[in-house]
Amino acid sequence: QVQLVESGGDLVQAGGSLRLSCVASRSIFSISTMGWYRQAPGKQRELVARITTGGIRNYVDSVKGRFTISRDNAKSTVYLQMNSLKPEDTAVYYCNRVMASGLGQYGWGQGTQVTVSS
Repeated sequence: QVQLVESGGDLVQAGGSLRLSCVASRSIFSISTMGWYRQAPGKQRELVARITTGGIRNYVDSVKGRFTISRDNAKSTVYLQMNSLKPEDTAVYYCNRVMASGLGQYGWGQGTQVTVSS
Protein backbone atom coordinates (compact mmCIF):
# COMPACT_ATOMS: atom_id res chain seq x y z
CA GLN A 1 0.00 0.00 0.00
CA VAL A 2 1.35 3.40 -0.99
CA GLN A 3 1.54 5.93 1.79
CA LEU A 4 1.76 9.69 1.39
CA VAL A 5 2.21 11.78 4.52
CA GLU A 6 2.16 15.55 4.24
CA SER A 7 3.21 18.04 6.91
CA GLY A 8 4.31 21.63 7.42
CA GLY A 9 1.08 23.55 6.93
CA ASP A 10 0.26 26.45 9.21
CA LEU A 11 -1.45 29.80 9.56
CA VAL A 12 0.74 32.61 8.23
CA GLN A 13 0.35 36.23 7.26
CA ALA A 14 0.43 37.34 3.66
CA GLY A 15 4.01 37.68 2.49
CA GLY A 16 5.20 34.91 4.77
CA SER A 17 6.82 31.58 3.96
CA LEU A 18 6.23 27.92 4.66
CA ARG A 19 7.97 24.70 3.76
CA LEU A 20 5.83 21.63 3.19
CA SER A 21 7.14 18.07 3.30
CA CYS A 22 5.74 14.83 1.97
CA VAL A 23 7.14 11.42 2.76
CA ALA A 24 6.16 8.76 0.23
CA SER A 25 6.54 5.02 0.17
CA ARG A 26 10.06 4.16 -0.86
CA SER A 27 8.74 1.64 -3.37
CA ILE A 28 7.34 4.33 -5.66
CA PHE A 29 9.34 7.43 -4.93
CA SER A 30 12.53 6.79 -6.88
CA ILE A 31 10.70 6.06 -10.13
CA SER A 32 8.05 8.73 -9.88
CA THR A 33 7.36 12.25 -10.99
CA MET A 34 6.05 13.73 -7.77
CA GLY A 35 3.76 16.68 -7.43
CA TRP A 36 2.08 19.00 -4.99
CA TYR A 37 -1.62 19.60 -5.38
CA ARG A 38 -3.95 21.91 -3.51
CA GLN A 39 -7.67 22.16 -2.97
CA ALA A 40 -9.34 25.31 -1.76
CA PRO A 41 -12.88 25.26 -0.34
CA GLY A 42 -15.43 24.91 -3.11
CA LYS A 43 -12.77 24.41 -5.78
CA GLN A 44 -11.32 21.47 -7.62
CA ARG A 45 -7.96 20.06 -6.66
CA GLU A 46 -5.20 21.48 -8.84
CA LEU A 47 -1.62 20.49 -9.53
CA VAL A 48 0.63 23.39 -8.56
CA ALA A 49 4.11 21.93 -8.96
CA ARG A 50 5.78 18.79 -10.18
CA ILE A 51 9.33 17.42 -10.27
CA THR A 52 10.61 14.54 -12.36
CA THR A 53 13.11 11.93 -11.26
CA GLY A 54 15.71 13.94 -13.17
CA GLY A 55 14.86 17.17 -11.35
CA ILE A 56 12.87 18.93 -14.07
CA ARG A 57 10.34 21.24 -12.45
CA ASN A 58 7.05 22.68 -13.66
CA TYR A 59 4.70 25.11 -11.93
CA VAL A 60 1.25 26.49 -12.45
CA ASP A 61 1.44 30.15 -13.45
CA SER A 62 -0.08 31.41 -10.21
CA VAL A 63 2.88 30.17 -8.13
CA LYS A 64 5.80 30.68 -10.51
CA GLY A 65 8.58 32.67 -8.91
CA ARG A 66 7.17 32.10 -5.42
CA PHE A 67 7.12 28.32 -4.91
CA THR A 68 9.98 25.86 -5.32
CA ILE A 69 9.57 22.09 -5.43
CA SER A 70 12.47 19.81 -4.57
CA ARG A 71 13.06 16.20 -3.71
CA ASP A 72 15.40 14.10 -1.59
CA ASN A 73 15.45 10.63 -3.07
CA ALA A 74 17.40 9.18 -0.15
CA LYS A 75 14.61 10.23 2.19
CA SER A 76 11.73 9.56 -0.24
CA THR A 77 10.61 13.09 0.50
CA VAL A 78 9.35 15.90 -1.69
CA TYR A 79 9.28 19.49 -0.47
CA LEU A 80 7.44 22.65 -1.41
CA GLN A 81 9.04 25.91 -0.37
CA MET A 82 6.40 28.61 -0.49
CA ASN A 83 7.43 32.26 -0.33
CA SER A 84 5.50 35.51 -0.69
CA LEU A 85 2.32 33.72 0.28
CA LYS A 86 -1.01 35.24 -0.69
CA PRO A 87 -4.49 34.70 0.76
CA GLU A 88 -5.43 32.89 -2.46
CA ASP A 89 -2.83 30.24 -1.61
CA THR A 90 -5.06 29.11 1.24
CA ALA A 91 -5.90 25.45 0.68
CA VAL A 92 -5.23 21.92 1.78
CA TYR A 93 -2.03 20.77 0.13
CA TYR A 94 -1.42 17.18 -0.97
CA CYS A 95 1.36 15.28 -2.67
CA ASN A 96 1.07 12.38 -5.07
CA ARG A 97 2.69 10.62 -7.95
CA VAL A 98 1.78 12.56 -11.08
CA MET A 99 0.34 10.66 -14.01
CA ALA A 100 0.70 11.81 -17.61
CA SER A 101 -2.77 13.32 -17.36
CA GLY A 102 -1.64 15.48 -14.45
CA LEU A 103 -3.90 13.63 -12.04
CA GLY A 104 -2.61 11.98 -8.91
CA GLN A 105 -2.18 8.26 -9.20
CA TYR A 106 -2.73 7.03 -5.67
CA GLY A 107 -5.21 7.54 -2.91
CA TRP A 108 -4.84 10.90 -1.24
CA GLY A 109 -3.22 11.40 2.13
CA GLN A 110 -4.65 13.61 4.83
CA GLY A 111 -3.08 16.71 3.37
CA THR A 112 -1.75 19.70 5.26
CA GLN A 113 -3.69 22.92 5.76
CA VAL A 114 -2.15 26.21 4.65
CA THR A 115 -4.01 29.33 5.68
CA VAL A 116 -2.77 32.76 4.63
CA SER A 117 -4.31 35.74 6.37
CA SER A 118 -4.45 39.18 4.78
